Amino acid sequence: MDSMDYSVGQVARLAGVSVRTLHHYDDIGLMPPGRRTAAGYRRYSQADLQRLQHVLFYRELGFPLEEIAVILGESGADTLTHLRRQHELLTRRIGRLRAMAAAVEHAMEAHSMDISLTPEERFTVFGDFVPEKYDAEARERWGGTEPYTQSRRRMAAMTKDDWTRFKAEAAQTVAEFAEALAVGLPADGERAMELAERHRAHITRWCYDCSYDIHRGLADMYVADPRFAAGYEQVAAGLSAYIRQAVHANADRARS
Repeated sequence: MDSMDYSVGQVARLAGVSVRTLHHYDDIGLMPPGRRTAAGYRRYSQADLQRLQHVLFYRELGFPLEEIAVILGESGADTLTHLRRQHELLTRRIGRLRAMAAAVEHAMEAHSMDISLTPEERFTVFGDFVPEKYDAEARERWGGTEPYTQSRRRMAAMTKDDWTRFKAEAAQTVAEFAEALAVGLPADGERAMELAERHRAHITRWCYDCSYDIHRGLADMYVADPRFAAGYEQVAAGLSAYIRQAVHANADRARS
């Protein structure tokens, strides 16, 4: 036997397909063997193996056998042409699969958070924002604590109207913080501290019992974590630091 010549059984083992599949590909003219022995046995060459690789790639990409036959029959389409096309198709598929995986991860996180909203309600309330996006991080940092447990329990019970009010109240407080900053009211003044107390009460009412110490930690995070800071800075430059100072001043006042 020529070292570059393979039996149907050898090809089946190399390619991870069945002998029956190779017989079928031969029967429909998709991949006939390079030659047959005098006894009629199929023998496959290196070129045949290369064609089989293309067939299996296109099959994996979802092409029906009839289309694969047309693609491989294109004039001027050499091996490199097929490899480039397969690479492009695989890259697109990887992108779609990554997007699908991200969607499934968000769905898993939503299920773990027990946010009981329909897809339509979620879109109405959150738009493109995914509230579960940081749940894994929150679970790692605060999982097992009473505030985390309270937050999960309360959010699981929130309706669409609850979420709408929750977001509206938070947005209103942030807007009034921005107004106070814009007119030059001091962050440790009465108005800013009043807003800080309203902010703390909002968290306590909707999420968990927010002590003054916890509130300080949250305000520090609003400045230290670029993700939170960016949200406030989009409303007004310097707003995250202003809120932080107001929260600390309000906590100091409560302690004195």
